[in-house]
Amino acid sequence: MYRAAVIGDRDSIYGFAALGLDVNIIEHGEDPAPVFKKLCEGEYAVIYVTEALAAELSPKIEHYQEQKTPAIILIPGVTGNTGEGINAVKKSVEKAVGSDIIFND
Repeated sequence: MYRAAVIGDRDSIYGFAALGLDVNIIEHGEDPAPVFKKLCEGEYAVIYVTEALAAELSPKIEHYQEQKTPAIILIPGVTGNTGEGINAVKKSVEKAVGSDIIFND
């Protein structure tokens, strides 16, 4: 059975434990790559990543976005929204339907 996980700083993700997600806290200065790789190669169908952490993991996230699972979803952290999560949704929609049907300017 697939599970869901979240990875990021403590303040941004701690509340996800109450929802039943596996919480993976990355301390300031800690390398997130080994934890992220372990999650991607595990039993996870969905992995939520804070936008700040996603900036550090960008090449690794791109690698896994070409695969069926896990779905990697960017979420804002307590420091604010960088807009990367919205951009990722926009790219996914464009790829799926061939045009920007949600955010057309």
